[in-house]
Amino acid sequence: MTDLSVSSSSLVKTLLPPLSFSLCPNIPKRLRFCRKSASFFRKPSSISRQNKLAVVTAIQVSTQSENDGFVLEDVPHLTNFLPDLPVPLVSPLLSTKTVAVSQFLFSVCYDDVLDCEILVHKRHMKNFVSPEDVVAQNYLSKFLITFHVQIAIQKGSPRGVHFRRAGPREKIYFEPEEVRACIVTCGGLCPGINTVIREIVCGLNIMYGVHDILGIEGGYKGFYSKNTLMLTPKLVNDIHKRGGTFLRTSRGGHDTHKIVDNIEDRGINQVYIIGGDGTQKGASLIYEEVIRRGLQVAVAGIPKTIDNDIAVIDKSFGFETAVEEAQRAIDAAHVEVESVENGVGIVKLMGRYSGFIAMYATQASRDVDCCLIPESPFYLEGRGGLFEFIEERLKENGHLVIVVAEGAGQEYVAAEGHDAGKTDASGNKLLLDVGPWLSDKIKNHFTMFRKMAVNMKYIDPTYMIRAIPSNASDNIYCTLLAHGAVHGAMAGFTGFTVGPVNGRHAYIPIARVTERQKTVRLSDRVWARLLLSTNQPGFVASDKEKVDKEVMN
Repeated sequence: MTDLSVSSSSLVKTLLPPLSFSLCPNIPKRLRFCRKSASFFRKPSSISRQNKLAVVTAIQVSTQSENDGFVLEDVPHLTNFLPDLPVPLVSPLLSTKTVAVSQFLFSVCYDDVLDCEILVHKRHMKNFVSPEDVVAQNYLSKFLITFHVQIAIQKGSPRGVHFRRAGPREKIYFEPEEVRACIVTCGGLCPGINTVIREIVCGLNIMYGVHDILGIEGGYKGFYSKNTLMLTPKLVNDIHKRGGTFLRTSRGGHDTHKIVDNIEDRGINQVYIIGGDGTQKGASLIYEEVIRRGLQVAVAGIPKTIDNDIAVIDKSFGFETAVEEAQRAIDAAHVEVESVENGVGIVKLMGRYSGFIAMYATQASRDVDCCLIPESPFYLEGRGGLFEFIEERLKENGHLVIVVAEGAGQEYVAAEGHDAGKTDASGNKLLLDVGPWLSDKIKNHFTMFRKMAVNMKYIDPTYMIRAIPSNASDNIYCTLLAHGAVHGAMAGFTGFTVGPVNGRHAYIPIARVTERQKTVRLSDRVWARLLLSTNQPGFVASDKEKVDKEVMN
């Protein structure tokens, strides 16, 4: 076997010609994967072996050229704006064995017997993340690292977007004894906030020896209202067992100049901001003002939203806890409705613009008959409408449970003269209460028009879910987010947020997670599985239009 190994501290920089990938289970002969040998075999194509190697070498040399389609959406570094910074220091983690980063090394070999190329991998452990390590936003790395995705390869298409991998660096740009860090929480409550606070404090103190850590109380306005307290590992030791936020929170109150004035006056040089979409937009403004003033201040965001609607990252912390707790409300509704005649239970869950909690709680419960989310319009009357579906289920089972996300059906509620268009202190649109509206509509329809008595049971567990501590899974996830933010700030990165992308934690420019909101894709298999589980109508608009035309005629 001839060894044609390719160096690969950054996996995506060394992988064969530019490729495109699609889920094609019907093409196993073009790409064969052998789990036993942890390799995959590709049959020779019309491209010669020498040409393939030439392309690999070209990619290795010019990883960010337009020709190969490699795009690195990098995060800012203090040295980009402050070229006169002191020489970076050796990380104190170098003297410990507590940090290990998993890395995959790949080699391209040509087997003369099999007459094909083989991509062989070995797991390698190292203490620090390499400056070249990146995370692919598409599924290329996910296939090669986890071997979970079956792909078909096509020559000549782009390799997509990548982000810098999160984790500890060998060089840091802050002297631990000179660090004064601060932590602030803004916006609504979410399970896991206290875990993030605790792990930032413990990460700074235990891993890097930072002792000067401030807690900004009461959200952004706490910066200029002088609400602070000193945070130590002992003080925050058990706060992860409580719900809410140890530092208290608020909406609004963002005044960029006042906040940065306070940061400068206090000598703060690391700012950790925990919050959702509006909070991260505020963090971006703080970062821009800090750079404009030429301050050596690292600004790190930890994205928070219980709705799981943050773009780019795989999921937001607190989401799994919310789904787990939502099932308790669904279970209670199911017990209520099956205990009475013609019981109709409605459970309203969080989800302003994205129905992830409602969708996953529905699938996990298996007791839900219909799930209504903002992304999937529905209608009440006519063939294929919600009323018809409810009547059919009541005749079949004698009861049913409906889960509705708070952002669903807003256009119907607003059309009936309810106040709309108002915003809260953070600038978020105040939603109309779809739960009571839907309950009244169902009860009135069956009582007045169908002459059929129904027993309505309405449950809104919103504040119960928001206020609970995070579960075990979210606690671990919050720890990874907090430590990732600490490693990034100590390494001199700024204006970034941290989160998992395609299964690997990465540093992402703040602007990327605030440019849009992630929503449920109705074409995805997750939503298709839900429809199969509930057997609910699809509420296709064209069907409703046909019904309206028939009524008019």
